[in-house]
Amino acid sequence: MQIAYQEMLTIPWHRLTTAYGRGTKIPELIKMEQYDKLAQLIEHQGTLWQVTPWVIQQLLHTLPNRSVKSVKKEEIQLYIAVASAFTWEELTSSPVQHMDELLQEKWLWSVVEEEDEEDWEENEPRGYEECAFISYYVYSEYQMRAAVPLFQNIANMRKDLAPSITELLELLVNRQKLWETI
Repeated sequence: MQIAYQEMLTIPWHRLTTAYGRGTKIPELIKMEQYDKLAQLIEHQGTLWQVTPWVIQQLLHTLPNRSVKSVKKEEIQLYIAVASAFTWEELTSSPVQHMDELLQEKWLWSVVEEEDEEDWEENEPRGYEECAFISYYVYSEYQMRAAVPLFQNIANMRKDLAPSITELLELLVNRQKLWETI
């Protein structure tokens, strides 16, 4: 699985969906550390959205460079919400080979927002074909499992976050065991 870091400005947030519409406001929410609002947009009732792997990438990219004191409980809760959505036990289709393939035109929503409702009513909208949809889960999970040592370090240094991070790590470690059997 290959993941190349994408600079925040190169991600077409306005053409990726959240649980409540397009991801246009995502960069500002990340910048303002609005983790509760982000969590509501990237995971809803066990469903991950087009923006999810990109939000996870942006957050995890900055996490090692931040002070451990700056990590908020709401951020850890965001990761827990996403990790809790990793409930599938087998891949029903193959994910895309490279995460950046999810930014290809064939997966992106129309530039014209007025066409959104029409797309939903007439057929399955772009980006929700099985291959792309499973990729949102696979790449979000892959990135979070790669961050396990970072989460462990934060838990060791922040006793107030340790219970939440322990919950997160249990979710990720259990998933690692499942991946090893696939």
